Amino acid sequence: MNNHEIDYKIYGDDMQFVEVELDPQETVIAEAGSLMMMDDQIAMETIFGDGSASQGGIMGKLFSAGKRVLTGESLFMTSFTNNGSGKKHVSFASPYPGKIIPMDLSELGGKLICQKDAFLAAAKGVAVGVEFQRKIGAGFFGGEGFIMQKLEGDGMAFVHAGGTIHKKVLEPGETLRVDTGCLVAMTSGIDYNIEFVRGIKTALFGGEGLFFATLRGPGTVWIQSLPFSRLASRVFAAAGGSKEEGSVTGAFFDFFGGDR
Repeated sequence: MNNHEIDYKIYGDDMQFVEVELDPQETVIAEAGSLMMMDDQIAMETIFGDGSASQGGIMGKLFSAGKRVLTGESLFMTSFTNNGSGKKHVSFASPYPGKIIPMDLSELGGKLICQKDAFLAAAKGVAVGVEFQRKIGAGFFGGEGFIMQKLEGDGMAFVHAGGTIHKKVLEPGETLRVDTGCLVAMTSGIDYNIEFVRGIKTALFGGEGLFFATLRGPGTVWIQSLPFSRLASRVFAAAGGSKEEGSVTGAFFDFFGGDR
């Protein structure tokens, strides 16, 4: 094993958090801002990149951190190390309603490709990098952009997604068509491409966008029912609506002396 071996427990239903149990000198890495709580004697340190052995020296760390900028993430990550003599716990919270998915990379071929904002935390040693889409269509119209995130190693990683999560195993040659925003993660054996919605009326007035992802097996894919972009657009639409029953602005208007 190249990664630290960590135990964990996931709490909650729609607003979950994951509690990681660390033995002495074990370390977990996480996105900055995801910490919920931690026991005493856990040392928190800001690091460049992911702290994996694959980074090498200073230039390797800078290169790894620079790649994270391409995915829209911070240059820095945070490591949490148990400096005590017994087991300690540190917890990380999901950023919006959804599920936290534990991924054992040793059972997934050592590599997982996921949307760029899905990574939450992982055992130290898991490399968090970028995956360039080789196909131009997938790059420009894939909903997640030209670059996706990749997690490599043989340890535990935790991925977050919105709504309900559906795991589907695709047989060789089996194809699944997915809304581009609903794709959470996939194993490295999946052939990923983008397909244009046929029919001009369907594309313009169907309400499902102009493109969808085609995923061809063999491999495993994880699909989310509520992408954050879809959730955000509904919230903004409600907040900007007219004063009417059930609208956010209407409720605020009434509260501050409109009709009451």
